[in-house]
Amino acid sequence: MVETDKIDEYILQHIDKEGDYMHRLWRATQLHLLYGRMASGHLQGRLLKMLVGMIRPKLVLELGTYSGYSALCMAEGLEDGAHLHTVEVNDEQEDFTLPWLKNSPWADKITMHIGDALEVVPRLGLRFDMAFIDADKRKYVEYYEMVMGCLNVGGYILADNTLWDGHVVDDEIHDAQTEGIRAFNDRVAQDERVEKVILPLRDGLTLIKKIK
Repeated sequence: MVETDKIDEYILQHIDKEGDYMHRLWRATQLHLLYGRMASGHLQGRLLKMLVGMIRPKLVLELGTYSGYSALCMAEGLEDGAHLHTVEVNDEQEDFTLPWLKNSPWADKITMHIGDALEVVPRLGLRFDMAFIDADKRKYVEYYEMVMGCLNVGGYILADNTLWDGHVVDDEIHDAQTEGIRAFNDRVAQDERVEKVILPLRDGLTLIKKIK
């Protein structure tokens, strides 16, 4: 809708600037990668940075690195001594993403891992204060349970794409990714271990706090 486009543009004009490095990464993502819209982008990137600043995590976990945009935004918000581990299953992504991470002002705050997150994360043996889930939608429930197992009480999970372009409320759509998101949303809604809220930002962003 034209009105929505105008509102989106208005919002971007009235929040913190994206920054030159992040803007160049965004442009490179759109030019050189398939499905460039998967990158978090200006608005969500600024939100991720601010949430990190509010939560003040010492260790952050990201599932789904893609071009590195969200990882860099979160790293930008980290305090000195804090660190982010990001996991990407597609090894072909490494040649594009790793240089952007290593050449950034926040390179010393990020470690990139290549492999299946369900195998990589348990091997790390770490306890996290915050996690960002933006990987295979079919495995969201599995990711959620794994992350809950290594998340400190009081820690937060941010889950992206939880409205899935509106497909979650379309009774005619039953593909594996949509069903994966629906199952995740249902699991979180019923989970008494957490507090949760879904923000209708971009494709849906769920904020989850582990309370027990």
